[in-house]
Amino acid sequence: MNIQDLDKKYVLPTYARADVEFVSGENARLKDSNGKNYIDFTSGIGVVSVGHANKRVNRAICEQISNITHISNLYHIAPQAKAAKKVVEASGYDMQCFFANSGAEANEGAIKIARKWGERDGEIKRYKIITLQHSFHGRTITTVKATGQEAMHNYFGPFPDGFVYADDIAQIESLLDDHTAAVMIELVQGEGGVQPQDKEAVKKLEKLLKQKDILFIVDEVQTGAYRTGEFLASQVYEISPDIVTLAKGVGGGVPVGIVMTSLKEVLNAGDHGSTFGGNYLSTAAVCEVMDILKEYKQTNELDKTIEYFNQKLDSFFSSYRNLFTQKVGIGLMCGLRAKNADTLTSVINNARENGVMVLKAGKNTLRFLPPLTITKEEIDEGFKNLEKALQSMS
Repeated sequence: MNIQDLDKKYVLPTYARADVEFVSGENARLKDSNGKNYIDFTSGIGVVSVGHANKRVNRAICEQISNITHISNLYHIAPQAKAAKKVVEASGYDMQCFFANSGAEANEGAIKIARKWGERDGEIKRYKIITLQHSFHGRTITTVKATGQEAMHNYFGPFPDGFVYADDIAQIESLLDDHTAAVMIELVQGEGGVQPQDKEAVKKLEKLLKQKDILFIVDEVQTGAYRTGEFLASQVYEISPDIVTLAKGVGGGVPVGIVMTSLKEVLNAGDHGSTFGGNYLSTAAVCEVMDILKEYKQTNELDKTIEYFNQKLDSFFSSYRNLFTQKVGIGLMCGLRAKNADTLTSVINNARENGVMVLKAGKNTLRFLPPLTITKEEIDEGFKNLEKALQSMS
């Protein structure tokens, strides 16, 4: 029985998988079970930030698990404390961290902090969380309800209440009331179409929330870990949220989620926890990924890569305006709006056939999330393959 048959027989069909099995990779290169080579412009949906099979990360993981992999959070965990220090220092904020295992878990933690913060003796209980339409915050019962996509709210009710959806940032002010605990947004909506928020509107929102003593949560699961050019998109937008969530690229492929917050006194022992979160394996990986990306940023290599990739994408967009209407995104979180859904599907399928991996997002968007360590040669080869894929469609 081959892998496809095993998958069909034993794995729940929750994914519309392409009929490809990858067996090896190196930085932005992949090879499938048939020996076919690809350039990866997806990095596992923004996860493999330092590339496939990164030797430094592999070495750090191997060294760690040769000593200890897991013991639980009932004891001190050296790489967890070190990883927290690296993350907080990179952010520039005065915060502390909680380690989870995914972006959804990180967002659950953020919501719990906001809800407990809103439970004040002698005051009206605050519990409402305002999010945006087209947002995506996870697939747990709570985070899927926090997600502003009605189609994702089918079948799984009754949901936790208290979530309110704004059409855009401008509408948020009109939705605030005495029960509002927090506003939670993505600065670039990834699943929602790689759509950046307007910087001045975000800064105005931050000022308003501080005036009204309402928490500002920024979901940086996809934008964090230097994806937008700085460690956090919040730094690009020049804001200081109360709570920030991270996952994906901060672990370089190892499952990890992080809640960062300046609200250091809200949670007490027993209020929140995780069996696996922040264990030796995952935080050893985080430490090495943080070191690699810090070096990449400080040597200006990241900025050069962002500039070069966007130059190539701009040129590609100019050549295929018959298929795409708009370029969107920030840094190495980029997208091209296709004219319709059928065009988008054809582009993704043709690209894969021609040896380049790309993604789809909402609003008929062709999404690009390459490894941050992608080389010029890999970028060139990827766009060359993408040109081949689209020649038959233009």
